[in-house]
Amino acid sequence: MGGVSIRPHRAIVAVVALTALLASGCSGAAERPSASSPPSPPSPSTAPPASDPAARAAALVGTLADEDLVGQVLMPYAYGSAATEVSSGSATGNQGLAGVDTPAEMIAKYHLGGLILVGFSADDPTQGNQETTNVDSAEQVRELTGGLRDAAAKLPTGAAPFLIGTDQEFGVVTRITDGVTVLPSALAAGAAGDPALTEAAWRAAGAELAALGINLDFAPVADVLATRSTVIGSRSFGADQKRVSPQVGAAVRGLQGAGVAATLKHFPGHGHSADDSHKELPALTQSRATLEADAWPSFKAGIDAGTMAVMSAHLDVRSVDPGTPATFSHKLLTDVLRGQLGFQGVVITDGMNMEPAKRWSPGEAAVRALNAGNDLILMTPNVGKAYDGLLAALRDGSLPRARLVDAVTRVLTMKFRLAGTTAPDMSTLNDPEHRKAADALAAAAVTVLRGSCDTAPIPGPVTVTSSNGRDKTRALLADALKAAGVRVVPSGGTVVHLVGYGDGTADLRDDAAVTVAMDTPYVLAKAKSPTLLATYSSSRAAMNGLAAVLAGKARPGGRSPVKVTGLPATTCDS
Repeated sequence: MGGVSIRPHRAIVAVVALTALLASGCSGAAERPSASSPPSPPSPSTAPPASDPAARAAALVGTLADEDLVGQVLMPYAYGSAATEVSSGSATGNQGLAGVDTPAEMIAKYHLGGLILVGFSADDPTQGNQETTNVDSAEQVRELTGGLRDAAAKLPTGAAPFLIGTDQEFGVVTRITDGVTVLPSALAAGAAGDPALTEAAWRAAGAELAALGINLDFAPVADVLATRSTVIGSRSFGADQKRVSPQVGAAVRGLQGAGVAATLKHFPGHGHSADDSHKELPALTQSRATLEADAWPSFKAGIDAGTMAVMSAHLDVRSVDPGTPATFSHKLLTDVLRGQLGFQGVVITDGMNMEPAKRWSPGEAAVRALNAGNDLILMTPNVGKAYDGLLAALRDGSLPRARLVDAVTRVLTMKFRLAGTTAPDMSTLNDPEHRKAADALAAAAVTVLRGSCDTAPIPGPVTVTSSNGRDKTRALLADALKAAGVRVVPSGGTVVHLVGYGDGTADLRDDAAVTVAMDTPYVLAKAKSPTLLATYSSSRAAMNGLAAVLAGKARPGGRSPVKVTGLPATTCDS
């Protein structure tokens, strides 16, 4: 911990509920109980009822030392696929990140509130801040999360469930893919346009995350795709907030109905800039009135659906707080998000290892983020420096004690809300009913942007082609076509050509009878095929839905959630 001398201090007296805490404005060393005679935890006869998470959180906060308070607002990543045994390379990574060898040691040393599991997707716009991976298989993830919880149970905050989160958005950002039900992308759900299908699919996905021991999903993306952004793209439900908002609410209800906290991201609206906040500070140049009308209603819809968390973004909103990334903006997080939009849950920073957050040291960045209104610091580039910076700021008053207590109370309230759900058995993974929900959503998303909407089968036999590096997806579609009764040949058949994330005009095939966009469909504007389809996703469910349409067994009912130059949203309008 950087050689900082640590003497235990105790937090201010407990308050009975989060609302009382917010009203009290309590602070000041004079109110702190003596470290030599710390307050005792509530006796069973006076302990708040389990049905009141806010009261339980406030009571627990009143028993915590400064070190516990600081640790509860940190949610770093760690190296290693197990909690207590890691490779030498992972140990080296953890030493550089936190001065420990294992994730379990990191939890113990810094009294952590949670940990994020990280990893890579095939076409991943977030790969710039994914330093490692914690995901090998479903079974390995479950063992890892169990080990992390065992370590956290030994902390003074052990009565509250440890937060284990990941970015399971589906589509191009999907951390866990093997052995689980994989949903189509958010843009596919937007094309389907049926919130009931979205809610059912996300409830199935939430149940599987819970079975893996994950209780916080950094999803859904509530950004409206106002620009042709490659960093947001198909992660968004679409370009029209009136269609996006119901989808966001449905995803929140689905996840949280399964006992997994949802996180709206990336407030105040990353879809309103095409720049990548992993690499630079994007500017939102729209007027405040435009943002209020087009960017924020989808976040309000998620808030109204009861989302437990919102992620702040590294965005320069020129019309509200010019020059200050939203992550560090009191005007945006406290005045707008909490005041104007009414959000009272947990605000989580976007990755603090991203370039816009690294303009300050890890400690100063963490303090600035807390003071702006964040409650959890995600993926700090150095856990020890962030921890020491927060602790020093708490003791010198630059981080007001009331602000830290407020943040920790919110975090613990969310944890106790999650405590009421029993995790399903691992047998729920890839459950047939879950796959059915994913397939129904994907099938409803398939869109015809050029060509007949009739359900006549494509002339067979069929040859499936794609741009480079999509062998797995080609195989998925070929298998789905065969299962639907379509003959598939290596060459010489009717060409169905697949294009996906990052593909452009050079990746199209002029002789293809059918071109299919498996990500944002903008590239179809340049395609010459007589039939143009979009699935918005390359998941197994998406390929099943596509195969049903190509085999003449399903009518494509989707509508493009974004405008494609020269093409209609669908040719299937009656």
